[in-house]
Amino acid sequence: MAHSPHRVALLILPTVVPFDMAVPCQIFGYPGVDLGRRRYTLDVCGTQSGKPVTSRGFTITPRYGLNGLRRARTIVVPGIDDLDMPIPRAVCRALAAAHDRGCRLLSICTGAFVLAEAGVLNGRRATTHWLDAPALAERYPTVHVDPRVLYIDEGSVLTSAGIAAGIDLCLHVVRQDYGAAVANAVARRMVVPPHRSGGQAQFVAQPVASPRGTALEAMRSWMVEHVAAPLTVDVMAAHARMSRRTFARRFTAETGTSPLQWLLRQRIFAAQRMLEEGDDPVEHIARACGFGSAVSLRVHFHRELDTSPLAYRRSFRRDTEPE
Repeated sequence: MAHSPHRVALLILPTVVPFDMAVPCQIFGYPGVDLGRRRYTLDVCGTQSGKPVTSRGFTITPRYGLNGLRRARTIVVPGIDDLDMPIPRAVCRALAAAHDRGCRLLSICTGAFVLAEAGVLNGRRATTHWLDAPALAERYPTVHVDPRVLYIDEGSVLTSAGIAAGIDLCLHVVRQDYGAAVANAVARRMVVPPHRSGGQAQFVAQPVASPRGTALEAMRSWMVEHVAAPLTVDVMAAHARMSRRTFARRFTAETGTSPLQWLLRQRIFAAQRMLEEGDDPVEHIARACGFGSAVSLRVHFHRELDTSPLAYRRSFRRDTEPE
């Protein structure tokens, strides 16, 4: 059966932030193919009132007007630099209409202001860059703004924090659409980590590694290698030769999340890979990935992925070699 690419529309508005615009272009519009298939096609859309000027002074000429949004299954709204710029009513109507017909809407950074102006964030949780979160909350009081997290998935509407968090959100979407193996392939092509959890903090005390790596980088590799072991914070701290308190504080400072939450995500990743690539029973996968029992694996899958292990396998099982 022929594979039909998922059509994504990128909405470019005046003062668009170039990095926010480039991320979805690189992930959804890259001309190469990951794992043997062209999985997305990207349409760059804008208003028909001229060429949008980016926040860095160069111009963008979108190929399509707002009518291009009607074909999309997913619409991405990058951040804009001028938050006092009036959002054209035609843009708001187009986004609201897309939402009403079931289109998935994503915003990166201050693109959340555009979605909020269109009314699609009313009553929903949303995030944006932590510096702009107070303005978003004040301007749109019906939006439940959370400035702490990297991204928020509300089903049909997803929002991300600033700059690089857009990478995390877009990879999260690829993972939803095509599974962990495809998302990891895209991440490898981009030379970025395959996943950061949406609940991870926007700000970490040591976000950039030194030339020799962060203090606990080797420790995290050890945790991944021993993902099936019954690792407690005390066990991890002892391996790192730190006190429990110092270890937990430094781990959170480097990753933006607690040691146990980070370990849980690694266990879920491992289970996803096994479900996609093999026929092992769920009980075996649960033990191999450190969950102990199939019941525990099912609970965490439902909580983190909103699906069951068997349903995930049916959706993303790689039965054949890439086309």
